[in-house]
Amino acid sequence: MDKLNRASVSPDTSVELCGIRLDNPVIPASGTFGFGYEFAELYDINELGTFSFKGTTLEPRFGNPTPRIAECPSGMINSVGLQNPGAEAVKNIELPRLKKVFHKPVMANVSGFSVDEYARTVEILEGESQIGWFEINISCPNVHGGGMSFGTDPDAAAEVMKAVRKVTKKPILAKLSPNVTDVTEIARACEAAGADGISLINTLLGMRVDIMRRKPVVANKMGGFSGPAILPVALRMVYQVHKAVKIPVVGMGGVSTAEDVIEMMMCGATAVEVGAANLVDPWASLKIVHALPGAMEKANIGALKDIIGCA
Repeated sequence: MDKLNRASVSPDTSVELCGIRLDNPVIPASGTFGFGYEFAELYDINELGTFSFKGTTLEPRFGNPTPRIAECPSGMINSVGLQNPGAEAVKNIELPRLKKVFHKPVMANVSGFSVDEYARTVEILEGESQIGWFEINISCPNVHGGGMSFGTDPDAAAEVMKAVRKVTKKPILAKLSPNVTDVTEIARACEAAGADGISLINTLLGMRVDIMRRKPVVANKMGGFSGPAILPVALRMVYQVHKAVKIPVVGMGGVSTAEDVIEMMMCGATAVEVGAANLVDPWASLKIVHALPGAMEKANIGALKDIIGCA
């Protein structure tokens, strides 16, 4: 009878991220899901845990020159360059449009080119009730003079976190770069400066060359390398950071299956973002959500929250 009862209980996919409950840990990553309503035309995006919307800066950005995308074995390189309509437009146009189709807290991804820009952008968006978390992108490899330059130095990363902490009461997560010698040093600096969580990893820095034209494929020469090929690197860094800090970790990098999500959580992730897979298959994140209970049963997992960091 006991075996029968246990078999009839559905696996518990819920987790809690910085005090906010998620039905499941699956979060489409910033830059791969727009502002959400585009995907709402394909399926009910409320089935997701949440999503991180398109990286937002203080002023509108056209982004980098084209071409911006290069294909790679088991991945891709992108150099979009934070194309977005700016903070005011996100507040006044994008979020009201999203509210019609998404009824959960959303993660706001914020980037900047100075400490003041990060703080001012968060300040503009702070009053929006639909925003549950701020994901502070100090790790974008596709822009000059900002992004990754803050995330490769502990003092600079801490300065951004302190400035953002002063203007918001919402949870803030520092999104970190893998393009550093010791990611735990950056993570600890962000934690000490007031970050409520750590997101990692952002893309690796890579490039491709068109051998017929004898030139780099993307106009910016280099860009962010993502896709299944970077999963082992992401798992290693999530594991290291989970051991180094006391705040929750959101893992990402090469995730494309429910089994990848479970593996990432066993390495220490409380929630898991899905990036490049959404660009290959718009239904990728939803498919992972639907596959999670079956993958949990195969791995004899009753509740996902019980496996966080078990590796």
